[in-house]
Amino acid sequence: MRHFLQETDFSRAEAGEIFALARHFKRQRGAHEKPLAGQTWAMIFAKSSTRTRVSFEVGIHELGGNPLFLNTNDIQIGRGETIADTAKVLSRFVHGLVVRTYAQKDLTDLAEHGGLPVVNALTDFLHPCQVYADAFTAAERWAGPSGDLMDALAGRKVAFLGDTGFNMANSWILGAGLFGMKVSLGGPASAAPGREISELAAKAGAKFEFTSDPFEAVAGADLVYTDVWTSMGQESEAAERRRRLLPFQVTGKLFATAKPDAFFMHCLPAHAGEEVTQEVLDNPRCVIFDEAENRLHVQKAILALLARHRA
Repeated sequence: MRHFLQETDFSRAEAGEIFALARHFKRQRGAHEKPLAGQTWAMIFAKSSTRTRVSFEVGIHELGGNPLFLNTNDIQIGRGETIADTAKVLSRFVHGLVVRTYAQKDLTDLAEHGGLPVVNALTDFLHPCQVYADAFTAAERWAGPSGDLMDALAGRKVAFLGDTGFNMANSWILGAGLFGMKVSLGGPASAAPGREISELAAKAGAKFEFTSDPFEAVAGADLVYTDVWTSMGQESEAAERRRRLLPFQVTGKLFATAKPDAFFMHCLPAHAGEEVTQEVLDNPRCVIFDEAENRLHVQKAILALLARHRA
């Protein structure tokens, strides 16, 4: 049984296959094969969402399947049923799980105890579907209509600014290593990547740089990336987070330190005036809505690959 819990659950060759399939699905939207025909995939969400929920629901439907949305407050897992029991029960009903939750361990437990593929739609530790879509978005531009998408990423530098100890920074550490990219993280020392992601990176052979100088992080970057400073579950820390992370706001001046043709990315929602200025969001090299669209195509490719291994 194959799962997609972290970026390195697929090999580099499989990631290239996913990108190629995503390109195909994007070009042939509505007129391609239906690898999930006759299947129902449950979507367990402990965190609310716009892009993740809509892209997965639409994607499962376009692949011929039936998406079944389950808020954790509406099922027994929200009332004390164990994850192991939930996994065993759902395995009798559905063909796969898409899970958006807080703890990474919840995903590993679902994968361990259930007999069906599990997809990480976000945890506090990783957001692998997002970073695959981000890399695909950049590769589309660098490769052109017929170039190799993985080759287009090789050697490129991504700079991540802000909360460098949370899920998107962690995902870029693992993702950049898989895609053959370089990653430079710019954040306060208190938000440096933790031991768990450092150990995972070392195991995967993924290297990263960390600095508390935002201009050093962005210098010569092909991509400049940031995320919200306060994620769901961190609301009580919002004021302190703004104080600590303000020096790492992506401004026009900071963005200009990157390569002249660099792109700006953000996984959204963006808070103009906090992690990024409106000036950068209005820049023609800001590709945030292309990233959002590509969540659909890349996730369809991931689901199709998992369904193939499940058969």
